[in-house]
Formats: sequence, structure tokens, C-alpha cells
Amino acid sequence: MRFSAVLAAIALLAAACGGGASSSPQSPSSTRPAPSRAPSSSSPKPASGLSVPAGFRIEIVGNVGGARELAAAPNGDLFVGTGGSNVYVIANAEGQAASPSVFAQLPDTPAAGVALALSGSSGTLYVGTQFGVYRIPYTVGDRKARSAPAKIASVRAANGGGHNTTSVAFANGVLYASVGSSCNACKESDPTRATIQQMRPDGSAMTAKAVRIRNAIALTVNPATQTVWAGDAGQDSLPNGHPYEFFDAVTLHSGVADYGWPDCEENRQAYTQGADCSATVVPRVVFPAYETPVGAAFYPVNQSGAYAFPASYRGGAFVAMHGAWHTGSDGKYLSPPHVAFVPMNGDAPRTAVNWSDPTAQWSDFISGFQLPDGTTRIGRPTGVAVGASGSLFVADDQTGAIYRITPTASKRR
Repeated sequence: MRFSAVLAAIALLAAACGGGASSSPQSPSSTRPAPSRAPSSSSPKPASGLSVPAGFRIEIVGNVGGARELAAAPNGDLFVGTGGSNVYVIANAEGQAASPSVFAQLPDTPAAGVALALSGSSGTLYVGTQFGVYRIPYTVGDRKARSAPAKIASVRAANGGGHNTTSVAFANGVLYASVGSSCNACKESDPTRATIQQMRPDGSAMTAKAVRIRNAIALTVNPATQTVWAGDAGQDSLPNGHPYEFFDAVTLHSGVADYGWPDCEENRQAYTQGADCSATVVPRVVFPAYETPVGAAFYPVNQSGAYAFPASYRGGAFVAMHGAWHTGSDGKYLSPPHVAFVPMNGDAPRTAVNWSDPTAQWSDFISGFQLPDGTTRIGRPTGVAVGASGSLFVADDQTGAIYRITPTASKRR
């Protein structure tokens, strides 16, 4: 959706509203998540109604109710975090995918965040839940956890306030966990809320790497640089389509990165009277307000394999936008769910931020999740991962579908 359409939609607002997911969204019945169902799979089938650029095909390789973040293993298996207590694995997701099966059950929900940390063929699957980060020993090829998940770090001292997922990422021997705020706009008393925490692989020495970052659900690593990036869902109730959602290179900032919420947003713009925004982070990539980035993955620069994407996609980032829950006076959503592609050169977007146009840096890669009536949705994308052979995987927590996108020139296996 281009910026002119965004502005037109914003004009329809019945009351001021804003960027991220909320604990009390307006939600027309046509977009309520499908009931949780038993995981299923068969031969890949087309994803009816969704559009990808010419030269690609999109198929469904499995179904996991409440599917959230994804992690791809080097043997072609795919791990799926969920809104429940289970983490699933789809064996051979890049070939003749098996039916999803439970890899591990966590003692806490939602078990939404998943990340692999490997040295050779062995390592750890990390899982982020509402109240903690868990470690599961893993050897490539495992389809069932070798032992019970072990809690290694605690987050969120108390329940409440929504934003209850914890995303995880691992880079340069450091484990990261993003923890959403307890509110739309407030001063947090819990030092883990509205932060990205960093810690040793065993969970020790946990400290904040980023603060005042409202709800950084999309957490990923650029494999070319090992930089950790985060996509953040902004606060509600600011005027005129602000604040923009953003995607930023968190670990490129020295010390503790201060993103300014709820006082400062965007290009050091103060939204609280008297706020000092002079030292807050200015993000590298922006999206229109309300879009809610939930998952992201960089496409490797040197990706090989049967399903490797064309060179124009190498090094770029795919960002899954969950779509606005905000509606205008006509009842239509202000922005549809979609998956965006951001061309990159290393950790620099090929197009610099245009503070007058938050659609300038990216293009749609998957669209069609919302029908032309503006009120009916056939899916909402969440997690994103790149398979060892080059497939792009996208999860959907409304339908449970796990989509696989491959070039049409490649042969199915």
C-alpha cells in the first residue's frame, strides 16, 4: 500500500489511534483467528488468494494453529513457535514436508519465539515465552526434544498489559530477547519491559541492550554482518498516522540503545511536552503507522541451493506486517497485512528514510491477505525464515498456514 492510500485511510479515523498491537483492539468478526486445529500437512498446495512477484510461487507446506516465529535448521527442518505451549517441527520443509509434530512442550505460554544457535551439527534451540527464555539441547535432525526445556532467564515480573510474546535471536555468542511493554504509553516499573535484553548463552549476566522500545516483536540477525535487527510496533493515540513503525539495527548502536518511547519517536520527534529526544535512536527503516511488524529475516548474500532467490533479493530483509487493527469511520482497516521486502547493502537500506513517505524504502512481496472490501482478511503473517536451500518461509497466525515461497524456475523436490 503506497503512502497516498495510507493518508486517505487515516482521514477516515473516527478517533485518534496509533501503531502497534493492543490488548483491546477493534476486531471485525471477519478477521478473528481461526480456531486452533491439529497440525496437518500433505503435498504442498497453492496459497489461494495471495500474490507474490512474477517468477515466484507460494504454497502451503503445513498448518500449525497460532503459528508465530520460525527458525530454519540446516537439514531443511523448520521450527514453529506458537501462541500456545508447544513448539512444532516440520521435517523436510524444503522437500516432501512431513506433517508438523510437537518438538517440545513449554511450561509457559505463549511459546512464540524460537531461535537456533549451532556450532557444527549441535547446539541449542532457544524458546521465548511470556515469562522466560528456555534452552533445549539440539542436534541437527532431532524431531523431538532430547530433554525438558530448561528456563535460563526470567522476564516480566508480573502478568498483565498485553504484549506477552518474547522473541529471541542469537548472534556472536550472545543471546537476545525482546520483551514488550505492559501498556500503550507509560513509564515502566519492570526493568525488562519495553526492552531488548542481552545475555550469555546460559542466560547469565542479562542486561538491557535496548530500552524504551515499545514492542519489538520482529527480532532477527543479518547473517552477513551478525547485526541484530528489531521491528517495533509503535504506540497508539498519536495524531495523523504517527508514529511510524520501524526496523532498526539494534546492535550497531554503542552502549544501550534508547528508542525514546513513549516520549520520543521517529526522527527524534517529541510527543511529550518537554521531552529531550536529542540522544534517542533514529531508525534506519520505517513503515506506515499501524502495520505492526511481527517477524523478519534477511536473505543471505551468498545463498545457494535449489531454491535460491535471484541476486536482486540477496542481502535484503523480508518483514512480516501483521496489519492494523485500527479502523476508520467506514469500518475498514487502515492498513492490510503483507510481507514487505527491504533492499539492503549490508546494514544500510538502499533507500534512505524519507520522513514524509514511510513507504519509500520497501515494496510488497506477499499481498492479498486483506480483500478489497477492506474488512475481510484471509490471513495475517507472523514469523519469517530462510531455509538452507533458499526457500522463504512465512507463518500465519490467523489460519495456521506455513507458506513456502520459491522461484518458479526451481523444481519441486
